[in-house]
Amino acid sequence: MRRFGKWLGRFLLVLVLVALAVGLWKREEITRLLAVNSLFSEDKIVHNFSNMDAAFLNTPVNRGAGPTSELTYGDEYAPPAAVETWIKERSVTALVVLKDGQIAYENYFLGTQPDDLRISWSVAKSYLSALVGILLEEGAIASIDDPVTKYAPRLKGTAYDGTTLRNVLNMASGVTFDEDYLDKNSDINRMGRILALGGKMDDFTAELTETFAAPGAGWKYVSIDTHVVGMVVRGATGKPIAELLSEKVVAPLGLEHSPYYLTDGVGTAFVLGGLNLTTRDYARFGQMFLQEGMWQGQQIVPAQWVRASTIPSAPTADGEIGYGYQWWIPVGAAPGEYMARGIYGQYIYIDTARNVVIATNAADRKFREAGVSQQNINIFREIAQGL
Repeated sequence: MRRFGKWLGRFLLVLVLVALAVGLWKREEITRLLAVNSLFSEDKIVHNFSNMDAAFLNTPVNRGAGPTSELTYGDEYAPPAAVETWIKERSVTALVVLKDGQIAYENYFLGTQPDDLRISWSVAKSYLSALVGILLEEGAIASIDDPVTKYAPRLKGTAYDGTTLRNVLNMASGVTFDEDYLDKNSDINRMGRILALGGKMDDFTAELTETFAAPGAGWKYVSIDTHVVGMVVRGATGKPIAELLSEKVVAPLGLEHSPYYLTDGVGTAFVLGGLNLTTRDYARFGQMFLQEGMWQGQQIVPAQWVRASTIPSAPTADGEIGYGYQWWIPVGAAPGEYMARGIYGQYIYIDTARNVVIATNAADRKFREAGVSQQNINIFREIAQGL
């Protein structure tokens, strides 16, 4: 009996040592997985959204060695009571308003700071769209009507076989993908766990085989379409997205800080929602688009692409919000009114006629409640009209 006790004790000790060894070996993956599980918790969400690099693999987007493009102050905007209430109700963390290219209002909330690099979520999609427009102009991509498999042959035999670049830019691929953020077993959350555990986004995408409609036949917002756009961009150029964005957009804009992308386990940028910048730098990007791709005398994004990508070209239902090439067009939009939009309250809103850009970040855990999206648009319009 005594021998058995010694043996059991040694066996348990070995189990503990093995468990410790596995824990140390997998510590980073476990840490990232725990971060995903608590990313949106009420007590952590604000901090997490300004510190995504602390929990996830990431890669820098070099701002270059050039000078920072100055944003000067113009006439000061005093927010009315409705805007102040909206800031509190929607857990806004940052709000920067440009009028005629100058700062009319800038403020930060909930303990965040001006230099915080804030997660874009789906605002990142509009940055990738800008890259597509540049590569079309340069000839690296021949046409948005090319099949995605021309540049991403990995997708042959998958749900994306037969889909064009235009289809995925429009979110009209017809590929089945569950984007329910509240369902832990949805495709979007499975994808998040793959990202956290250092898996490969390309592998995840190539495993999709089901469709609900023919390409271009209908519209459904599925974020994985944007990853396919990224696969096309990488295949067309042979370069990582972070390098391309640095060279063609970030460095010419003269940003204040080098942004970064979250990445998968092999360094592939999480292009559908992993870009992190300061709110002032989001505003710079919006101002460049308002100026039809021009920034301080340099044409960064072709004007033709700016116009084409920000009109409602996707087959959305009548009366619903419109969609272009990774840009949103609000219901009842005036010409030149469009926006980049991300979950939990991230926006770049552009009103060309009034020469207004609004960049806002938030940690709004109620962003999916009925009427919230339209409330945000109404507030942006109220701000633009009040300047």
